[in-house]
Amino acid sequence: FKEFIKFKSVSYDSVELYKEEYLRLFEEFVLSGGFPELVNVNDKEKIKMYIKEGIRDKILYKDIPSLFKIDDISILNSILENITENPGQLIELTKFSNECNISRPTLANYLRYLEESFLIRKLYNFSKNKRKIERKLKKYYPTLISTNILFNEDPLFKSKIFENIVINQLKADFFWRDPYKNEVDAVLSDKKIVPIEIKYGKIDFDGMIKFMNKFDVKEGFVVSREEEKEQKIGNKKISVIPAWKWLL
Repeated sequence: FKEFIKFKSVSYDSVELYKEEYLRLFEEFVLSGGFPELVNVNDKEKIKMYIKEGIRDKILYKDIPSLFKIDDISILNSILENITENPGQLIELTKFSNECNISRPTLANYLRYLEESFLIRKLYNFSKNKRKIERKLKKYYPTLISTNILFNEDPLFKSKIFENIVINQLKADFFWRDPYKNEVDAVLSDKKIVPIEIKYGKIDFDGMIKFMNKFDVKEGFVVSREEEKEQKIGNKKISVIPAWKWLL
């Protein structure tokens, strides 16, 4: 996002005074997919063509077959489309392989090819037990925004796009979900455990508080579209920060 602003040659004296301008820039950034070539491009068809034909199809039909042994590129394409149209879905390999009519090992290989080609991002369910992490269901996000939902004005699709772009910008490796479906969208764990919820619309703290209690974490964050505030619940502090400000 910082690079996008530089490409736009935009400079504001105060972050606080130019909130609306930064929000508008962030929404432009989302539509550009983060590609420098699409800065200042407003034509929807040109954006769709660049993302699909210039990036996605080139990797899928040219780069991947030259690097990996692919039995059926149409199945690989179908897997990618499924993830692209449903960002953030939990995937159970046996069930998904049956739906794709391929073996579980083949599906695992195809998902790995897509990961290593940077077309999808896999998030593990956070746990302090590394063996549990591998056994639990994983979440998958596309690194390229779906051109089918990118310009859809439905709030549900806008929410999915927002979550997807923030997950990719965070470079998150973990999410968290317990057996009771309490959930946190992203967990960073490089130096300390940092839970992050991503909320395009209504904000609640239920899943965040459950996570903070379970892992004895004192501070969490909610990345919002534009709301900003600080919430204290007991000895816990949750900071709500607009996406554009977080990414600056």
